[in-house]
Amino acid sequence: MGAKKGYLVIMLMLAVFTISIGLLVVVPVWQTEVQREKEEELIFRGKQYVEAVRLYGLKNPGQFPSSLKELLDKRCLRKPYKDPMTESGEWNVIVNPGTAGSQAGATGGAEQQVLLVPEKVLPSIRSALVLGVASPSTKKSIRIYNDQETYDKWLFYYGQDPKKLPKITHYGEKEKAP
Repeated sequence: MGAKKGYLVIMLMLAVFTISIGLLVVVPVWQTEVQREKEEELIFRGKQYVEAVRLYGLKNPGQFPSSLKELLDKRCLRKPYKDPMTESGEWNVIVNPGTAGSQAGATGGAEQQVLLVPEKVLPSIRSALVLGVASPSTKKSIRIYNDQETYDKWLFYYGQDPKKLPKITHYGEKEKAP
């Protein structure tokens, strides 16, 4: 009777060992798959905001929304999308920096510029012209999007040239002297 219990304990230990090894292989694959799905969702949601800004411009020629809520209120966006890469779900909002000679989305010789403003700070900016969104997450991505490897550089804004990364200024950041 004692030998049977010993074999049973050994078999149980082997089963636990085998399951543990299996989990060591499966968990990283699962985490990678979850991150890839979040990346796809980030792209989808970012493009929804770009399309909403475009629709807003069609409904209000020559104007841009002053907030993400305004896109919803004017029925340019079906629902408010959260940033899938952060727990808070809040975006960095891309606004026109209003810099003379080079505006976000401008074409030609001028370098594109955008100002990233945390969503919760946006109401404090007078006359903000919302162009799109970007994730505040600085985490390295699996996928390369517009030649960028971190989510905070995955920009989604109206008038974007995907072949050129604009000069990015963060709200509250001081201009650097040349």
